[in-house]
Amino acid sequence: MTSIEIVEGDITTLEVDAIVNAASSELLGGGGVDGAIHRAGGPEILAECRKLRQSTYPNGLPAGQAVSTTAGNLPSRWVIHTVGPVYSETEDRSETLRSAYIASLAAADILGAHHVAFPLISAGVYGWPKKDAVDQAVTAIESAVTHVTTVTMVAFGDEVADLLRARLESA
Repeated sequence: MTSIEIVEGDITTLEVDAIVNAASSELLGGGGVDGAIHRAGGPEILAECRKLRQSTYPNGLPAGQAVSTTAGNLPSRWVIHTVGPVYSETEDRSETLRSAYIASLAAADILGAHHVAFPLISAGVYGWPKKDAVDQAVTAIESAVTHVTTVTMVAFGDEVADLLRARLESA
């Protein structure tokens, strides 16, 4: 069984096997967590992402899927890039959001990673309501069949940390 722990802070500073990047489908960096990971990790991450775009994902990484690269200058060994869905009030995209977590854990298994850190996927500029994003994340992680032993949920701020703690205490 995978244990879930919560930390507040900067995902780029964690010494874990792999960190998950809430990436855009272009895989070329951007804002939020994606930009922070690319800036802190250095040009090696972007170089590998560009190779992935030229070969495996010429149209970009689809939402709900995941792919790994080096971590460059980060203290982790790998970065697992996943694309969460943009929130919609008229279309239920929950399955795609859960798939982003499950696909990331599957990528971690391929790498042999046992400790993986996640941000709260889709809850930033993609507009997913934070409480439901927490529910989707925990549900996906708890249901995944994986060799990952520890998932660290990295909360950016007190609100998300409190929501994660409340959700884990109610489980």
